[in-house]
Amino acid sequence: QVQLVESGGGLVQAGGSLRLSCAASGNIFRFTAMGWHRQAPGKQRELVAAITSGGGTNYAGSAKGRFTISRDPAKNTVYLEMNSLKPEDTAVYYCAAKTAGWGTTGPYDYWGRGTQVTVSS
Repeated sequence: QVQLVESGGGLVQAGGSLRLSCAASGNIFRFTAMGWHRQAPGKQRELVAAITSGGGTNYAGSAKGRFTISRDPAKNTVYLEMNSLKPEDTAVYYCAAKTAGWGTTGPYDYWGRGTQVTVSS
């Protein structure tokens, strides 16, 4: 059974930073990709950043230059470093993992419960 547990969300002022963590139960290299998605109230869930098992990364346009996805295989953990946060980054952020298919597009097979990020203006 795969478990993904997010942490690191919170309330931050605009311009601030947060680092989200996603701890997986077991070796993260068994996933073809892991990604951070977010869903704001009234909006569809969107992929923010993802990393493949080979280390390739992909970012949404809104995240480029501000967010960085990384991983620590020794800790079975994937991170999302978020800088220069804006109020429009407010959302629930979900970690997800996929077990088949190339690249970082969906579908993702496993999901965490999410962590709330709130950016105040």
